[in-house]
Amino acid sequence: TEFHIKADLVLLAMGFVHPVHEGAVEELSLKLDARGNIEASDRDYATSIGKVFVAGDMRRGQSLVVWAIREGRQCARAVDEYLMGCSDLPR
Repeated sequence: TEFHIKADLVLLAMGFVHPVHEGAVEELSLKLDARGNIEASDRDYATSIGKVFVAGDMRRGQSLVVWAIREGRQCARAVDEYLMGCSDLPR
């Protein structure tokens, strides 16, 4: 059945779906790893393009949501360090 739900914010959690290359990934010419994920280290989460960061399934590939949560937190710290020069967020 089709129905509509009013919402102010919708977050899509689409685990086990590979990164879609069409669109932003191709337009930015982001470097990919051998499996087709966006290449970035698990230390700073920076991509091959300055000021562009990636985490979760886009970086590590299909995985469990707990890994995406962990990487999201670590990536937030890396972005905070990049912008502010340091961070009080946990690693």
